Amino acid sequence: MSEQQHLAKAGFETRAIHAGYEPDPTTGAVIPPIYATSTYKQDGVGGLRGGYEYSRSANPTRTALEGNIAALEQGERGFAFASGLAAEDTLVRALCTPGDHVVIPDDAYGGTYRLFDKVEKAWGLEHSPAAVSDVDAVRAAIRPGQTKIVWVETPTNPLLTIGDIEALAAVAHEAGALLVVDNTFASPYLQQPLTLGADVVLHSTTKYCGGHSDVVGGALVVRDLEIADKVAFHQNAIGAVAGPFDAWLTLRGLKTLGVRMDRHCDNAEKVVDFLLDHPKVEQVVYPGLASHPGHEIAARQMKRFGGMVSFRVSGGEQAALAVCEGTEVFTLGESLGGVESLIEHPGRMTHASVAGTDLEVPADLVRLSVGIETAEDLVADLDRALG
Repeated sequence: MSEQQHLAKAGFETRAIHAGYEPDPTTGAVIPPIYATSTYKQDGVGGLRGGYEYSRSANPTRTALEGNIAALEQGERGFAFASGLAAEDTLVRALCTPGDHVVIPDDAYGGTYRLFDKVEKAWGLEHSPAAVSDVDAVRAAIRPGQTKIVWVETPTNPLLTIGDIEALAAVAHEAGALLVVDNTFASPYLQQPLTLGADVVLHSTTKYCGGHSDVVGGALVVRDLEIADKVAFHQNAIGAVAGPFDAWLTLRGLKTLGVRMDRHCDNAEKVVDFLLDHPKVEQVVYPGLASHPGHEIAARQMKRFGGMVSFRVSGGEQAALAVCEGTEVFTLGESLGGVESLIEHPGRMTHASVAGTDLEVPADLVRLSVGIETAEDLVADLDRALG
């Protein structure tokens, strides 16, 4: 049994550190080198060393990342891209043709909605929104024979809605469609959708996988080799791949994903406890709360409940904007999943593209990406901003 085969049975943190790469046979380097090369010397025409000919097609640093994230998601193959949206677009073009239909979340990430509504729609791909928490609504949105993908975020962005992956997979497969799960908010540490019946897992690796707000990237992991072949062809043909330095940074981030996620979750729970008791907070949205409509499903399919927290403030949009602009430890900014805590106003920032649509988010909503700082400092910062 090879080292990589042995790792398939190892724990998450062990796989995160070792899967996808074995120490360099020449130097013993325990970390993959950054292969900053565009092309490779061939041993005669067509004589490729390890299958490498051109770095759009494959690069050893990217190969290490792809093997690692596939192992973490318990999939067969992984693919790394220049961004999460590059991964999304490549996947759609690999699995769909003009005239097909996709079901998307009714509170999807704004960039995902923009991609389907402004880019893929013009290409000829139709889409319908449905609540991922309502299996019957998703079933009703499917067009038998035309729907090729049921696209799910769980938890969703920014309303933290929970979808039952196992049930949604059954509904999709019954209609001859594939289930794609955007696992960005949960990360592979907290949730592995492929083990619950999903066909493809998507990540913006910019977020928790990279974890340090210093690299943009995306990834797909699949469990079916026929789908893998389609994705591999389109990854090469479209070319929106992760560069070697970006792949190296993301792989470095994945090595500490487990310990970071535990701290993210610890801190988020303390922030939630504070917000629940604050008189100026109207509602706290967090899957870890027993009052959350998706709590039982989240408890069943997630290890813990994550580092993302949303809440609504009394006083409407202006009050929400004031909170976002009033923090000092929480940085006002888009994105999420880094070691530092971020605060944002989804309606004006990440989800501005869905304003005026069925996916529009409440104007009084504030979204937190709770980092790994000292929890008491985060609570004190929010207390000042709310005060």
